[in-house]
Amino acid sequence: MASSSNNQQPPPYRPYRLAKTLTSHTRAVSCVKFSNNGKLFASASLDKTIIIYSTETLSQLSRLSGHSDGVSDLAWSPDSHYICSASDDRTLRIWDSTTAECVKTLRGHTDFVFCVNFSPQSNLIVSGSFDETVRVWDVKTGRSVHVIRAHSMPVTSVHFNRDGSLIVSGSHDGSCKIWDSATGACLMTLIDDKVPSVSFAKFSPNGKFILVATLDDTLKLWNYTAGKFLKIYAGHVNRVYCIMPTFSVTSGKYIVSGSEDRCVYIWDLQGKNLIQKLEGHTDTVISVTCHPTENIIASAGLDGDRTVRVWIQD
Repeated sequence: MASSSNNQQPPPYRPYRLAKTLTSHTRAVSCVKFSNNGKLFASASLDKTIIIYSTETLSQLSRLSGHSDGVSDLAWSPDSHYICSASDDRTLRIWDSTTAECVKTLRGHTDFVFCVNFSPQSNLIVSGSFDETVRVWDVKTGRSVHVIRAHSMPVTSVHFNRDGSLIVSGSHDGSCKIWDSATGACLMTLIDDKVPSVSFAKFSPNGKFILVATLDDTLKLWNYTAGKFLKIYAGHVNRVYCIMPTFSVTSGKYIVSGSEDRCVYIWDLQGKNLIQKLEGHTDTVISVTCHPTENIIASAGLDGDRTVRVWIQD
């Protein structure tokens, strides 16, 4: 009998447990992200530094110092060689992850730089700021290609789709918009509510959907071509901070998010049901990241916690 791949059962869920707590940051950890090849992960902090760790040993390899104010976000280049960091000092910095040296500083934003991502082709960087603009930068020259007057309040998130042709942005102004990365033109306003704030938006790995977080304790998965949401994920607490959720696709498909109740939440993407809640952080979990090929989650806590925690399955 021919079996359709659509009705295959997902693998049985194996619960995550805490493997390691990393305590190198001296202030709130704002972000944690695995490199695309999975060998490294990095955390950014209000202590003005970025720390790079080995996934294999779960130990610190280097600390990137140079920003003069807190760092809110970081992104890995697709080849896992460079990190771009976004700081309250109004700059972005591109770092060589092997030498731990800053190779470029991107200047132009006139207020805190809050969010950043590389294009999948590595040639562009997109950033969002409290100055209400989205900027697209040429990686080679370090110059702004587009300055998009995107929103009427701080920009909370920016992300390229998988072929690099589109950018999604979210803002405290309650809107979520899609931009043409080549021209900087607005192609679609997906959400245009005044409240609640859109605290996060990113494309799904296949590029067909957008995961949107809003400050009313809600995560929605949108079909942006149809302009409507398909799934809603709830149960976590998110009213204040721009918590960065993500997709887990290494074994079954899940949505993973931090929460203001100090837990990490894992939902079944299709069924929308809560599968597991990871406890251990002592403050809001602001950021989570999933390893690209293995079932590993890393999470980051704010000032009452200051740790990066790594969770694995047995």
